[in-house]
Amino acid sequence: MSDTTTRNPAELAIIEDDAVVASPPRTEALVTQPKRRSGLRAVLPTMTPKLVVGILLVAAIVLFAIIAPLVTQNPRNSQNPALSPPSSEHLLGTTKLGYDVLAQLAHGAQGSLMVGLIAGGIAIVLSLIFGVLAGYLSGWREDVLALVTNIMIVIPGLPLVMVIAAFAPVRSLQLVAFVLGITSWAGAAYVLRLQTRSLRTRDYVYASKVAGERSLRIILIEIMPNLLPLLAAQFLFAIIFAILGEAGLSYLGLGPTDSITWGTILNEAQSGQALGQGAWWWFVPPGIMIAALGCGLALINFAIDEIINPKLRSSPQAARNVRKAVMSKGVAA
Repeated sequence: MSDTTTRNPAELAIIEDDAVVASPPRTEALVTQPKRRSGLRAVLPTMTPKLVVGILLVAAIVLFAIIAPLVTQNPRNSQNPALSPPSSEHLLGTTKLGYDVLAQLAHGAQGSLMVGLIAGGIAIVLSLIFGVLAGYLSGWREDVLALVTNIMIVIPGLPLVMVIAAFAPVRSLQLVAFVLGITSWAGAAYVLRLQTRSLRTRDYVYASKVAGERSLRIILIEIMPNLLPLLAAQFLFAIIFAILGEAGLSYLGLGPTDSITWGTILNEAQSGQALGQGAWWWFVPPGIMIAALGCGLALINFAIDEIINPKLRSSPQAARNVRKAVMSKGVAA
């Protein structure tokens, strides 16, 4: 008599269950399941080619803004020949007034980055106040904060910036950055409010409230860590908006009057008819720098989006795993 017939039905069921548990999972499930990240790596963007390129672009421009002004001449030195093309003496040529374009580009990098950082900082602080607080609080306080945010969303930003800049008697670099910051926070505040409203219903937030924790501690300890990737993305977007906004204002003649930025260089090139005189070295370099910085920040922002959006994080990795399995083991995709 076989061993199978001597066992009772209960033992056979246990043996079958053990066989099912011991059986290996399908290969397709293994290759398509993304690896989980834990600890600090869970909130950091994955090192992808676009992230590496973005970091290199931004780092190169920041180093240029720090080092280049130390080795170039005075950007307001008019003793050079006017409209001189690029040469060994002037690598990027000179302007109509004899200013060295490389020197102006280096000092303009400092001005544009300062505008971006100041405006981005102001925008993210206002976003936290009107976004996170409105999302966590309830009742009339949430309604008031949300009303202010909705009003700022409806008001067009660029015309408001132009009106404020036109009526300012003296437009300093800090004033332009402040105006750009207070007109660019509403969109980020709206996104943060929706995300915070979702987080305030989580079990660990309720547990903190029941334990008698103060609202400020709950926001800082329980809610803010979950908003860090979103805050970083909104901060980078605010910097891009501020730099492009300052360049647009300066091109229209409404930029800072006492500082050099990439936008003021473009404005001087436009008023000096650089395009008509064929002085491409006057307006092309600042345009390339603005585009390169915007591209670098945008690439970093795309990498951060992969943390915020789970589909963007898991789908590319799953597709790569499937392709590797097809090439190595012949698994059907």
